[in-house]
Parts: sequence; C-alpha cells; structure tokens
Amino acid sequence: MVEAVLIDLFSLPVHLQSNIQGLLLNTLETIEKCSSIPAPFIYVMCCQRQGSERNSGEESLLPALRDFQSLKTRLEVVCSLTLAAALYTIKQRLDEKDLSIIKVILPAVRKDFMKIYIDHLFTAVYQFEFEDLQVVLDCENLQRAEAWNEEQALPMQDVGLIRSEIQMYLESLPSLKGELTILRSSLIPGDIFLHGFTTRTGGISYIPTLSSCNLFSSAKRRDPQVVVKENLRRLANAAGFNPETFHRVKTDHANAVCIMGKREPDSYDGIVTNLKGVTIAAPGADCIPMLFADPVRKACGAAHSGWKGTLLGVSMATVNAMVSEYGCNVKDILVVLGPSVGPCCYKLPRESAKEFHKIDPKCVRQFDSACPYIDIRRATRILLESGGILPENIQDDSVTDQNQNITLCTACHPDKFYSHFRDGTNFGTQIGFISIKD
Repeated sequence: MVEAVLIDLFSLPVHLQSNIQGLLLNTLETIEKCSSIPAPFIYVMCCQRQGSERNSGEESLLPALRDFQSLKTRLEVVCSLTLAAALYTIKQRLDEKDLSIIKVILPAVRKDFMKIYIDHLFTAVYQFEFEDLQVVLDCENLQRAEAWNEEQALPMQDVGLIRSEIQMYLESLPSLKGELTILRSSLIPGDIFLHGFTTRTGGISYIPTLSSCNLFSSAKRRDPQVVVKENLRRLANAAGFNPETFHRVKTDHANAVCIMGKREPDSYDGIVTNLKGVTIAAPGADCIPMLFADPVRKACGAAHSGWKGTLLGVSMATVNAMVSEYGCNVKDILVVLGPSVGPCCYKLPRESAKEFHKIDPKCVRQFDSACPYIDIRRATRILLESGGILPENIQDDSVTDQNQNITLCTACHPDKFYSHFRDGTNFGTQIGFISIKD
C-alpha cells in the first residue's frame, strides 16, 4: 500500500513548469480517487530558480492545489536548487512520518536518472514504484522538450556527476547535536599513533536514534552510505587522517583477523597493520571497539568485541596476529577498550552468562536470575592478561582517575553514544580508529 506519492516536476524545463496546472490537477484527482488509503502524503518537487524566493514554485502551482482540501494537510511543494537537495528534503519528511512505500510519478525519460539518485540517497528500507507523468505539449513545446532531453542525456548516464552533486549538498549541511568530539587515550603515544573513539555529535545524520555522527550503514537502516561517508569525511578532517585509506572491520561477531596487505577475508572482527598512513577502525554500539598499539615495532590493530567475540577470543586473536606478522613482543602491546555497554546495564540469558562465569565469577552479577548482568570488559581484561598483556598496558573502566576514563557506558549516556541495547534495531554506530603517523 503506497504511503507517499512524489510528483516530479523538477525534471521539466522551467518554461514548462509554469504551464502544467492542468496536468497536476488531473494527477491529484487520480490520487484522491484511486488511492488505497484515504489521503497519502504527497510531495510535489520542482526546481527553484537561482535568486528566486523559496516559495515561488508553490505560488505558481496554487491554482492547481487550492481545490484539494482533502489533501491539503498532506500535500507539500518542495522547491530546491538541485535534485539532490529536493530528494533529501523529502526523505526527511518521509523519515519523520516513518513512511517507506513511495510512488514516484515522473516523465518516463527521467526514470533511470531518478533511480540513480534514489539508489544513493535511500536504502533497502524504502520501496519505490514508478508511474509515468503524461506531459501533453504543443508542437513548439515538444521541440523544446526534445532538445532539453537531448541536453540531459549525458548526466543521465554519468553517475559521477550525480555523486558530486549529492556530495556537495551533504557537505553544505550543518553539523547536528554540537561539535564533532573525539575521545583519546593517554596510554597510546601521540607522537607515533593517531587514534581516537568517536561520539555521536558533529555529523549530519538526523534520524533520532542515528543522530548525528552515525558511522555505519546497512540495508536495515534508514541512513544511506553517502551520509555515513560524509560523517566519515568530517571525522577525518577533525582527526587528521585520509578517508581514502580508511579500513573498517567487516563484523561477524567472531574472531577472524584481517592482515592489511594480505587477502581480505569475507568477514572479520579484528584488523592489524604496520603500514603508515593507513587508518583502521572497529565499530561499537555496546560492543567494545578496541585499539592495539605497539610503539616498539610500530604496529597497530583494531577489534570489535561483543559478547560472542569476547568468548571466542577476538582480543587475543588480534594480539597474536601482531606478534606473528610484525614480530611484536606481547609485553609491548598497549590495549585500550573504548565506549561500550557496562556491567550496570548489560544483560544476557543465563545460558550465555554461564560462559562468563567460567572466566571469572566477578564477570556476572545476579547469576541466579533469568538474565544476569554481564561485565564483558572485565572478561576481556582477564583474557588479555592471561595471554601475556601486562595489566598496566590495558586501559578500561578500572582506571582510578575518572577524568582519564574513556570506557564509558554507551547505554547510560544517550547524549554521547549510540546503543543497540538502549535504542533498538535502528541504532547508530561509533568507532575506534588508529593509524601509524607518517
């Protein structure tokens, strides 16, 4: 069932946009009479001329719109200078109302062109169907339209131009929820390594549970990859790394480790490198983003450790990869645990809790309950120390100076961090990142 209708007048030449009241009238009548729901949300998209008033397009369409009182509260004209800006504005309206099934009514010649924009600005959460907008023109206008279509043939095929338009628009958007903030550890030497853990502020993601510096996109979420890429660009500028040489783990909640420069596994939760200028990262939104640094051999690593990865030993798998690949001494490796869900909030079913109880009974609180509280950080420290990492070379929430504590509970700080545990399935993601300075 269609929840929203997008009528694309943006694609028509300016000299035709002012002469389509009759066409729009017929289209709205059809929607009003034939819609499977009483009144779907309708967005009329048109091109705004440079230097014109923002509402000029709406005013020119008023003769066709004023008769539709049943649609009045659900009809909006969106005028923008670029197609990227118009579609992104409409996407915000759809997300505010949690709408996902959209019909796009547009001239047939523009269908493939529109699909490229949609592929970049939307995710698989949304479903689109297309219907031809029947533009009836006289002979003179027909010749002009054919000439316009011919002029538009190149950009219709040029994905690069579309990407550039989208990128320029996203770069122009203001940051949300304050300035971009990076948490850094005093344990990792700043003269050798560039590193940090992100928070949720300073990006452009606007959906509440993803706002604002979300750094992960998937088919199940409403934040498209282009928005995540823009958030990453802003992070890279603030932190001082090159986003073109950025590599994030492909999480599988297991213990595989990728060695940079060797064949990349299909999925892995750890990554290591000794290449300068390459930034590696691990996500976290309750799971622990972990950073590893060896200032002697000048090698580093990052790992994503949830409860499954913790039990499977992803932390020591990352350490062992640094030892075997780069000749690191385990006693030289520094490990920092980033923001993650704390033992104050995190629960698991008792069967899973038993495995943490085996590591150390102190890793489990209220063990006899159906869902005991779990301390995956303590379990991680115990496993690291058992593998040879020196206790003083591990930074976690056990630090005595709380001003130095960056292993904060993600669930307890909604203003600072994303949390799957707290926010549900449409959650945002922060990262821990590290690189060896040139």
